[in-house]
Amino acid sequence: MSDLSDDGFLDGRLRAAQPRRGFRSGADAVMLAAACPAVAGQSVLELGCGAGVASLCLGWRVPGLHLTGLEAQADYADLARRNAAANGIAMQVLVGDVADPPVALRAQGFDHVIANPPYFLGGTPAPDDGRAIARQEDTPLAAWIDTALRRLRPRGMMTLIQKADRLDAILAALSGRAGAVAILPVAGRAGREAGRVIVQARKGGRGPLRLLAPFVMHREPAHPGDREDLTQAASAVLREGAPLTALFAKVS
Repeated sequence: MSDLSDDGFLDGRLRAAQPRRGFRSGADAVMLAAACPAVAGQSVLELGCGAGVASLCLGWRVPGLHLTGLEAQADYADLARRNAAANGIAMQVLVGDVADPPVALRAQGFDHVIANPPYFLGGTPAPDDGRAIARQEDTPLAAWIDTALRRLRPRGMMTLIQKADRLDAILAALSGRAGAVAILPVAGRAGREAGRVIVQARKGGRGPLRLLAPFVMHREPAHPGDREDLTQAASAVLREGAPLTALFAKVS
């Protein structure tokens, strides 16, 4: 993989090499990292880590984590290792299938699992194989969640970001296995339907499901042209590395 761009995340605080024409991480990866409530000393597994952007954003925000990535495509796994080294963040990256993880991963348990599974069930695949594999669902979403829950320690936390119209599949896969589910709808603009959801669930948890107030990404009611219009909250997350974890805390 030679045609790479050097991309800045968190307002340039984190740099990541990514393929110009393959799968490229963006705001969803940063939002996923911001939502994970990991603290220093804990272990985090990212399923389908790509070039490592989500894990590395999390590692930048919370130093002292034990980060592991699982990636099916060896060239992306190599990029993740290189990106981790370039940013001075320790991260182990394994190559393997989410539905059939390598033996080395099956022997481990984690405090947190994060994932940004492929969004699309059908349609025309992208011409680039790397992008197509990352975006078109081949391994069912239920298998991603099954692997996440198997790799979590008791009371461990799963955090994932997905299209809002897959929420029913997520909840079905969690039923009877995880609880204390919290759903954060992510809407592009105020008054619009949420296009994404960030879902957290605790393995073995028994708390009730909570539907949180929507997180709105942009200020203007419509696209304002060639200028950024992030809300203050979205800018804090995407530019400054602010966490989303307080939004998931229970309000007394």
